[in-house]
Amino acid sequence: MTAALVLVEPGAHRPGGHRDHALTALAAAHGNTVVVAPYGVAAPTRAALLGAGARVTAPAGRVPLVLAAAAAYTAALAAAARWVLASRRWPVAVRRVPHQVTLLARCLAEAACVRTGRRLTGGAGTVVVLSASEALHGAAGLLGGHHVRFVHELVTTEDAALRLLGHLTRWGERRVRALAPTDAVREDLAARFPRLPLHVRPFAVADPGDRLTDTDRRRAREAFGIPPHEPAVCLVGAWWPYKDLDVVDAALARLDVPVHVLVVGGPAAHGLLKRWAALPHVRLHTRPGPVPEAVVSQAYAAADAALVARRAGVAKESGLVVDAVRLGVPLIVSDHDPALSKALAGQDWVRLFPTADSAALADVLRDLAWSPLPRPAACAAADLGVPTAAEQIAFLTDLKEPC
Repeated sequence: MTAALVLVEPGAHRPGGHRDHALTALAAAHGNTVVVAPYGVAAPTRAALLGAGARVTAPAGRVPLVLAAAAAYTAALAAAARWVLASRRWPVAVRRVPHQVTLLARCLAEAACVRTGRRLTGGAGTVVVLSASEALHGAAGLLGGHHVRFVHELVTTEDAALRLLGHLTRWGERRVRALAPTDAVREDLAARFPRLPLHVRPFAVADPGDRLTDTDRRRAREAFGIPPHEPAVCLVGAWWPYKDLDVVDAALARLDVPVHVLVVGGPAAHGLLKRWAALPHVRLHTRPGPVPEAVVSQAYAAADAALVARRAGVAKESGLVVDAVRLGVPLIVSDHDPALSKALAGQDWVRLFPTADSAALADVLRDLAWSPLPRPAACAAADLGVPTAAEQIAFLTDLKEPC
């Protein structure tokens, strides 16, 4: 039997999204998978994992349970601290304390899951933390054991106390391989953790079977009530600060032709949605989140293009861009990331617009009404360097034992 693949996903309790698809795709492609989730697994995700033959569990065993309990206690302490220190009258250093405690909680939870996975596989399988913390890599390796960890972005840096803990546990970095989805994220990690073994590797996976069909499109547009020849764009996912909703808001206000706008996922700015619904040329359709992957796929299928607008300098991997490519949906995207813009330049199924330029975005949306974009070719994901699930598994298993 093939050696087990252990997938640790701390966010598995939240349905849908970029990470949920990767988790289920890898589990389905491998055939001997253990999924360890510290906070449980959302019902649709659990059903997909069990259907793929994966074993789903929580941290188990004496040491993992102690670590998991410590993580839960620490996370509760962080939540209480966030509430107490929320006021801006506190100095910035003090208001950062809850985030530092959260990093510690995430480290403990990851270690509990890694130890569980290694115990269940007798230490012979590959253990991968799919959504790893951006800090305390050595501590996670020391407490949990050998594993591979995907670090999607760096949100919170280590302050003095955590830097000291990281220094004391730095030899544990020899037990981990860290994967960054882009060169920019790798450079940030290398600057802060110079001894950490690092590789650049896309997190997203794309398989030929993911591609939406004309039948999927017809049924989705019927479900949303969109006539066949009226243009539609979709905005998918939680609306985090790095997304530029201001430029979308201003562009929609400039429209002089009708465009259907599908907003799927959350949290969303309800005041903004109310304003969009009142605009004369916007036909708004919403599916509040979090939502399962089936609903997200339906939104992509109904749209003539996916709209991705981010603020300048955001250079982490865009799950929305990869989703559009793997599902075969045209793309409208800001030029916020030079590397991404270079990769997409010249593609006939992509329209790039200058970051924060609402007039340019309005022009692109207006053109969509008269000249729909072609769908990306079936080979588009591979051309952009996005691996299949099988290729990702082969890469990860080669990295299972750090040097």
